[in-house]
Amino acid sequence: MKFKTPYIISEIGVNYYDIAKKKNISNMEAAKLMIKKAKQAGSDAVKFQSYKADTIASKNSPAYWDTKKEPTRSQFELFKKFDKFDKKEYEKLANYAKSLKIDFLCTPFDYKSVEYLDKIVPAFKISSSDITNFPLIEKIVKKGKPIYQSVGASTIKEIRETINFMKSINNKVNVTLLHCVLNYPTLNENSNLNRISILKEKFPTHAIGYSDHTLPDHSMNILTTATLLGVTVVEKHFTLDKTIPGNDHYHSMDPKDLKIFIKNCLVLEKIFSKNEKDYLPSEKKSRKEARRSLVAIEDIEPNEIITNKMLISKRPAHGISPKDIKKVIGKKAKKKILADEIIKWIILK
Repeated sequence: MKFKTPYIISEIGVNYYDIAKKKNISNMEAAKLMIKKAKQAGSDAVKFQSYKADTIASKNSPAYWDTKKEPTRSQFELFKKFDKFDKKEYEKLANYAKSLKIDFLCTPFDYKSVEYLDKIVPAFKISSSDITNFPLIEKIVKKGKPIYQSVGASTIKEIRETINFMKSINNKVNVTLLHCVLNYPTLNENSNLNRISILKEKFPTHAIGYSDHTLPDHSMNILTTATLLGVTVVEKHFTLDKTIPGNDHYHSMDPKDLKIFIKNCLVLEKIFSKNEKDYLPSEKKSRKEARRSLVAIEDIEPNEIITNKMLISKRPAHGISPKDIKKVIGKKAKKKILADEIIKWIILK
């Protein structure tokens, strides 16, 4: 196995609204600040969400998140708080990200967003919640760009149906499937990372990634474990302050968390960097000094026939290997072999 650090997407989402309030700056300034911090921490991409409350949820849309963390009990009301940005704002953010050399992504939740985002994103992300939204998926697939499809709360049958639908529109569509658990937050015991291997088995022609909603720990163990399982992409919500109540801050990583994860990946790169079939060059000396040779237990006179009781196996491996003991027994000594002397072929006949 050759380890490669996954493509890291920092999901800013709409967290910049709360950052703006806390820092007393504009929403645009906060969004740009978060892009900059994600870039500085080592992210490959930032991702936002483009929606309008009126087109994503009915007014009768109950919460499905932990209301102790985010007290808003209506999806419509929550989305209404964070739907002020539109085409102009996302174009500005895309240009800013480009100036920092970090990829700009944005999840569209309506047709209008698909149209204007197509001009500014290198790939589309489709939310787990829209895996059965075939009209929206059709609009996205027709744009011909790579797609990241989250598969939280989906059955294998549903995933296969969605992929088949995408291929019916564009047989060459490039889809990366992101394992995801649609709980906010996701308990560690519910992270279900075994599903990464299942997705790799069921969909071998597709890259598999991971979109994480667990609470970050001090070692970023969940993301690191997912990486060890071979995901090519990791996506996690991103904030500058995990203590801000509500929305996605409580299960987001901050720049410090992201740096820890990247540090873990660098360690993994080192420990998986070698791909030797047999042994490493650095082990050559150890092979010679730590393995054993056949050694004389007692003095052996010239022309004396060597028997098993005359031999013992000792380090180093400078002589005949113990695996060849049967080839040595029955041979004669060319010269006197002293006790504790290493047996070599040159002194046998």
